[in-house]
Amino acid sequence: MTNIALIMALPNESKGLFEAAGIEVHYSGIGKINAAFKAFEVIQKTGCKTLLNLGSAGSSHFDAHALVEVIQFVQRDMDVSPLGFEIGVTPLDHDHPAEIQLEPYFPDLAQGICGTGDSFETGQPKVPCNLVDMEGYAIAKVCKKLAVRCISVKYITDGANDTAHLEWEQNLLLGAQKLLSLYKSM
Repeated sequence: MTNIALIMALPNESKGLFEAAGIEVHYSGIGKINAAFKAFEVIQKTGCKTLLNLGSAGSSHFDAHALVEVIQFVQRDMDVSPLGFEIGVTPLDHDHPAEIQLEPYFPDLAQGICGTGDSFETGQPKVPCNLVDMEGYAIAKVCKKLAVRCISVKYITDGANDTAHLEWEQNLLLGAQKLLSLYKSM
């Protein structure tokens, strides 16, 4: 696992289990700006060739407690449609498509399209996706720009609905256990 750095949004998502196992975790904080800054910083500091993003996500498509490998990221909150752009498209960003494709790494995991946004999603996103988070797209875009491989696996904590805020917190420990087991299997 040389040349791999691990990034997660919050210590709450690891519950200290990774650190107890002697695994270094870089925490980005919540949201796309924090995630982009931390991803850039980690890549520059470590020289990693792969950035592994583990964390939590909501989904009305996948069952709670599932591990899902993200094979594509989209922005669920980029909306410049009044100017004629499709939802999810960053205007005038010609070098990078709106959808960021990731090469699968874990053949036995379900695969999903993750919609990233700076909001805690509790409804149906405006862009096609089957799980939601708040950091992944930004991490993947920094990786793409710097030619670093991005692998992302999300633990489904909630149904991205009106009880998501309650389910998210109560399911984090089991998620951390499953993500740690997956990490150790690499």
